[in-house]
Amino acid sequence: MNANRITLTRPDDWHLHLRDGAILATALPATARCFGRAIVMPNLQPPVATVAQARTYRDRIMAALPAGADFEPLMTLYLTEATSPAEIAEAARSDLVHAVKYYPAGATTHSESGVTDLRNAYPALEAMQEHGVPLLMHGEVTDPSVDVFDREAVFIERHLAPLLQDFPALRVVLEHVTTRDGVDFVRAAPPTVGATITVHHLLLNRNALFDGGLRPHHYCRPLIKRETHRQALVEAATSGHPRFFAGTDSAPHHRHAKESACGCAGVYSAPAALELYAEVFDRMGALDRLEAFMSFHGADFYGLPRNRGRVVLERADWTMPEEIATAEAPIVPLRAGEKVAWRVRAEVEDRRAS
Repeated sequence: MNANRITLTRPDDWHLHLRDGAILATALPATARCFGRAIVMPNLQPPVATVAQARTYRDRIMAALPAGADFEPLMTLYLTEATSPAEIAEAARSDLVHAVKYYPAGATTHSESGVTDLRNAYPALEAMQEHGVPLLMHGEVTDPSVDVFDREAVFIERHLAPLLQDFPALRVVLEHVTTRDGVDFVRAAPPTVGATITVHHLLLNRNALFDGGLRPHHYCRPLIKRETHRQALVEAATSGHPRFFAGTDSAPHHRHAKESACGCAGVYSAPAALELYAEVFDRMGALDRLEAFMSFHGADFYGLPRNRGRVVLERADWTMPEEIATAEAPIVPLRAGEKVAWRVRAEVEDRRAS
């Protein structure tokens, strides 16, 4: 492999926030420039909770695509305690819904309509298991007595492990895994369990929240954790294990919404997500495993064909802008004003998935 130039099968993003309106018009091209598909999160206001709502949201996404772009949004439904088995069956029959997203009520941005008790959603989960619809889990408890840095580990013990016992055939993705506890759980879990790993959790530990002062643009949910957890994530991502795959959780918010008395959670990584994943793998001497993590593992887990197109990455320093404009207000991206070591070439050939 040329250490300065890498050709990858066109990757997919298995966890993405595109928002709506003006932010959608900015965030979508940042992903579509190099990703072939993305699992699109449903936590709009109001949430995307039905197949009909997913279809209209997909229509807005497709209308916002730049001319000539070849990108497929993979839609999801927002799990509520009112989600019916009939809605799950319709989702399974549809050509556009690929998963259902579980948010613990109050855990993160626009999770107010989420689930207060997983048992209340068991009829929907039974239907998901029956129809082979994956469950994507924001893996944190919201118990105020649990330290915010421990909420993933407690979630695994209290909720995820019992869930797998109750629904052994349910396909589950532990989204944006952040801890060694999560990594170890997925490694030991059956083949029905996978995990996405974000680039910001690979790059940053919790010191980055306070580097030179409070850093609101590094604030996300789940929070970035101790260095020992970051190292575990890097080891998992670069190991070649087939049930860890890329999900950026790129989550744009306007600057003023982040830099406020109660700032929104989310890191906007899309403008350099693939390039920054390459940095992580490069540091570990694992560039030969980047393609599988970015392009193969997620597609295989979801039972979708791998993309046929190719993306070329070149080692070339460039500086991330301090902010990204939208029609309403700017967004501050990950690595704002700092160097990025890799660049995606403009040419992406044979884009369509087989």
